[in-house]
Amino acid sequence: MSVNDVTKSYGKNPALSGLSFSIPCGEKYSLIGPNGAGKSTTLKLLVGLLVPDRGSVSIDGIDPTTKRAKKLIGYLPEDASPYNTLSVRENLEYIGAIREVQNLRERVDQLIYEMGLSEYEKSKVSKLSRGNRQKLAVALSVIHEPDILLLDEPLNYLDIPTQEKTISIFDRLNATVLVSTHIMSIAERLTHGAIVISRGRTIWDGTMEQLKQLGDPTEAIEKIVMRLMTGAAPTH
Repeated sequence: MSVNDVTKSYGKNPALSGLSFSIPCGEKYSLIGPNGAGKSTTLKLLVGLLVPDRGSVSIDGIDPTTKRAKKLIGYLPEDASPYNTLSVRENLEYIGAIREVQNLRERVDQLIYEMGLSEYEKSKVSKLSRGNRQKLAVALSVIHEPDILLLDEPLNYLDIPTQEKTISIFDRLNATVLVSTHIMSIAERLTHGAIVISRGRTIWDGTMEQLKQLGDPTEAIEKIVMRLMTGAAPTH
């Protein structure tokens, strides 16, 4: 996936100001930055929900607004909102049908079991806890076994066992992954590379190991990232 010199504003408020980066096929990267850095906007551009004011965005060389690109993508927005008036199973069956999933019933059964939703499968989404809604949102993002995963704070509201199960499901897909987060422990668990952004621009990208090498051996990676965001020089 590729983002090339992208600018995006909401009215007079700039969200992205010449953002550029690319992620090779099959790689897993985190998009790291403070609140308001433009992380969620970037994911919405990549999934085709927004279009850039300037610059270009592509998914596997394809315009993300096209039907062909959307078949490749699994998207988990922050604070996802599945259909409130449908049950857990109905949500999965509906999205699975739209995604043209083969053997849909078996796939729905599998995800309900793996995400620990068996006792809630007939429950309306409006009756679910926030954690169970997030479990359903995870299942919806992977039901069609996408080649590309765009994940916005994917482990929000999940307990530790469910976090581990979710990470296992993501890993099993062998997809190209971009995770938007400001929590470094999540970035390190889910991805091998990092793109650090601030004020809508890329300020650093590379592997997690390269990021750690910007600081002292005992220094927390959060402090290294904070220095990058504030423009302070590396310690060595």
